[in-house]
Amino acid sequence: MKRKTDNFNKFFNKKSNSAVKEQIKQDKKAEKKARKEAIDRHFEEKRKIRKPEARHEPTGSERRLPGLKLKGQDNNPEFFPLNKYISHSGICSRRDAAELIRLGKVMVNEKLITEPGTKVSANDLVKVNGKKVSILKNLVYILLNKPKDYITTTEDPQGRKTVLQLIKHATAERVFPVGRLDRNTSGVLLLTNDGDLAQKLAHPKHEIKKVYHVVLDKILAKADFDAILNGIQLDDGMAYVDAIAYVDNNDKAQIGLEIHSGRNRIVRRIFERLGYEVKALDRVMYAGLTKKNVQRGKWRFLTEKEIRILKYLNSSTK
Repeated sequence: MKRKTDNFNKFFNKKSNSAVKEQIKQDKKAEKKARKEAIDRHFEEKRKIRKPEARHEPTGSERRLPGLKLKGQDNNPEFFPLNKYISHSGICSRRDAAELIRLGKVMVNEKLITEPGTKVSANDLVKVNGKKVSILKNLVYILLNKPKDYITTTEDPQGRKTVLQLIKHATAERVFPVGRLDRNTSGVLLLTNDGDLAQKLAHPKHEIKKVYHVVLDKILAKADFDAILNGIQLDDGMAYVDAIAYVDNNDKAQIGLEIHSGRNRIVRRIFERLGYEVKALDRVMYAGLTKKNVQRGKWRFLTEKEIRILKYLNSSTK
């Protein structure tokens, strides 16, 4: 009998423990539910006292950069130089935006503004060529392996092919080319709507590296090789390269050139100054980006790592 009693007590205690655990579990669930309902009531009360426009969620053309408020939400909005605001709208780089402002193409709150540094906020109405522009939130970065016979402009009055035709299915955002290539030059081209990054990559102080594969009409003589390495006098000043090498020792008409100057047609002009004709010019690297695994005329989005590297490229330069 004693053994049966002991077994019963063990069973009873086991059932009792399970019941206690279940009760604790139910109490916790009830407490969690009550806490959630209290939080919901708190935020519902706050929503009721807010202005109607404050509850409006931005969509489409109303998208903004993080930190900016919609009109009516903040009496102390964040201010930006006007050219920076326009570049963040995705229609052009900050430098091009400054030019548009100086040309009298920009109005703020229906008033003509010609000073690029004029401070504006998200509360202001900004129009470029009569069309309202707003700061974008969705930033896009595209690497294109540009073929020949395409120009690096957003549009062309003469009806020539532009690089935007090659990426027309890539994004609904309006992007523009950074680090332009002339019509007969192929290779790495970056397109984005990030005006700040475009401004950084275009600024001479950051010394953005570019590497070119040059094919000449004849062998590059050793004397001219050394002359290029020491600097070439052009009409707009001295032109210096960072490095130069023969791509193939069996074909010394093929040259590899590293340069950071952003001057117009600088590589072609260096060789033309010495009496050479550039038969083919291909940019194989730009700001650390290469055309690896991207066929001619094709494109891809940059990876998060590549974007991060670009944004911090030469960030210590003052």
